[in-house]
Amino acid sequence: MKKEEIRVGLVGCGFMGNMHAKCYAALGVKIAAVADVRPEKTAEMAESTGAAVYGDWSELVKDAQKLSLDAIDVCLPTYLHADAALAAMERTRYVFIEKPVALTLDECDRLTAKKEKTGAEVQVGQVIRFWDEYVKLAEYISSGCFGKVVHASFRRISPRPLWGYENWLLDFDRSGGAGQDLHIHDLDFAISVFGMPESAHSVRNRFSEKNSFTSMQLEYKDFPVILESTWDLPSSYHFTSGFRVEFEKATVELAAGKLTVYTNEKAEVVDMAKKKLSSGSSGGNISDLGGYYNELEYFTERIGSSLPIERATLADAAASLKFLIKDIKKTFG
Repeated sequence: MKKEEIRVGLVGCGFMGNMHAKCYAALGVKIAAVADVRPEKTAEMAESTGAAVYGDWSELVKDAQKLSLDAIDVCLPTYLHADAALAAMERTRYVFIEKPVALTLDECDRLTAKKEKTGAEVQVGQVIRFWDEYVKLAEYISSGCFGKVVHASFRRISPRPLWGYENWLLDFDRSGGAGQDLHIHDLDFAISVFGMPESAHSVRNRFSEKNSFTSMQLEYKDFPVILESTWDLPSSYHFTSGFRVEFEKATVELAAGKLTVYTNEKAEVVDMAKKKLSSGSSGGNISDLGGYYNELEYFTERIGSSLPIERATLADAAASLKFLIKDIKKTFG
């Protein structure tokens, strides 16, 4: 199946839904239907895509066969992920769920059981696994070209996320706080390249809502990994993410948007040769569509070739989220 023949139903037309819509447009994939409780959002999306409009996501999912949908993409707030994805798995073979995959451990289990029952192919938006600089780092780690990892640290620092509909992101009971929405990125990536740690320890601040500042140390056999995240900084603060990984023969750092390899001989900035996309992004903490484009390119390639999802799977995302939730409960109660 050619990409332009693929038909996607997009559930949720907010900040992340808009990102996905731009990526599908750049890929040449058809958004056949959109759903959102805000008429102005669906109208805007329909104008640019020609999609059928729904006010209720469940009605779009019910009409999946009538709409000839090949996939349903769930970009709703976290507390709605599970219900929408469970219904979508009954109606289409391919389902994309934005991260975090779910809000609770029970929802993770229900999603896993539904996938096993229906045979649906599910990809989760753990986008860092597809972000160019992180993909390159994963290659350095797996190849052993710089020797063994000695120490690693990752950080993801954000102003308060005030762009969520009705401020749902700042409601711990609907988002899981900064831990589940922000910290999960680097935890999931660390697990993807290093495996499950032997142990972990987290600390957080006590001065604001649950889990707004988190520092986690993952203990592996030969080295530690430090993860730092927060979304409780002033609105004037610029979103920052990056890493520094010390190998036996080099240090690799992502800072100020540049990936640099440091050795005793020289410091070399790595040319990432990123794709140039015509539809960029602004707002929130997103400066470009690169990783989002990459993950949806993979997703639609799998659909077009009728192949299983093997990257950023439901099992991957559920394992990372379960690890995080259990650690949060152990540390914070």
